[in-house]
Amino acid sequence: MSTANLDPTLDGHQAVHAAEHEEEDHRLFGFIVFLISESVIFVSFFVGYIVFKTSAADWYPTGFEGLEIREPFINTVVLVSSSFVIYFAERFLHKENLWGFRAFWLLTMAMGSFFLYGQAVEWLGLPFGFTDGVFGGTFYLLTGFHGLHVLTGVLLQGIMLGRSFIPNNYAGGEYGIQATSLFWHFVDVIWIVLFLLIYVWR
Repeated sequence: MSTANLDPTLDGHQAVHAAEHEEEDHRLFGFIVFLISESVIFVSFFVGYIVFKTSAADWYPTGFEGLEIREPFINTVVLVSSSFVIYFAERFLHKENLWGFRAFWLLTMAMGSFFLYGQAVEWLGLPFGFTDGVFGGTFYLLTGFHGLHVLTGVLLQGIMLGRSFIPNNYAGGEYGIQATSLFWHFVDVIWIVLFLLIYVWR
């Protein structure tokens, strides 16, 4: 947007600053639309899983009686708790406390990495594969697609953390921080639904 369309009472610096904020608002709106489109994909997977499970005569692979819930529950608690941690990281940044931001942001990354590690350990210990029936295919598709989103979130957080070491980079707020945090909350909410569908619903 041109600064010519802004309030003429503003000086040059204020006009540019206002233009940047308006641009950030538009970008954030676009990112929210992106998350909505991602939600449609996940909802399609959820509906497919429900239809398959309620209509399949033999849902689990032969000799398999169901998934263990203890370790996935621990991973769920860690991942969901990370949403609160990243919120506090944002609050520290809002108060211009960069070291507080970095500490909580890094803790969020660690919690996301712990979740990915736990999922990898679970996959390696399962007695069935992607091609073992409808359950096997849908299980790996859903958890794998979500895991890819978690990995993307951790990588984005790493980029945002690195940018915090650029002097005055976050002095006026940052669209990237907001978008990354929204993405992380989205990932957590999706996992809650997945956990209930795959591990709790027997």
